[in-house]
Amino acid sequence: MTKSMKVVLSASCVFVIAGALVAQQKDGKKGPGILQPQMKVEGGSYEKPMGTLGTKPDQPWSATTIGASIDGKPNEPARIVTMKGEIVDFSCYLQIGKHGEKHRACGQKCFAAGQPIGLLAENGALFMLMEEEHDPRRDGLTDFRKAAIEHTAHIMEVTGTLSAHGGFRAIYVQGFIKK
Repeated sequence: MTKSMKVVLSASCVFVIAGALVAQQKDGKKGPGILQPQMKVEGGSYEKPMGTLGTKPDQPWSATTIGASIDGKPNEPARIVTMKGEIVDFSCYLQIGKHGEKHRACGQKCFAAGQPIGLLAENGALFMLMEEEHDPRRDGLTDFRKAAIEHTAHIMEVTGTLSAHGGFRAIYVQGFIKK
């Protein structure tokens, strides 16, 4: 390949990437966009969520997470966030774009069967949702899954600890230890 062909190819790649980034923007918010936007949510809106999930912690990680971590140091960076989004079945959404009211019953069955829980932001960003408290989560002493089943396909305001690594993003929620 000649040097001029490489320059043209490189320039073409830059334009394709730039075009994709522009296409990802919606109302000034960067993101990949929501898959299958024709599937509508009936419970709540991004302006007025149906309710809240998670309690705001004093620290990003609970004592059980600190205790379970290597040398008492959880992975960094992590920060407390409050985000709005639709509670979706992570597996069905990522695989085939299913969400919204028409997918509610299927999502609830998937959650009951142990499939991962997701939060779909307005810009299309997808986050995995999990209980934060390490030992209670491990020992089955939390009931976040029950709340997720109840609010499948609803837009909710979720508070928790945001952690990311290698392209994966998760929000760990607190406040769901069984009583």
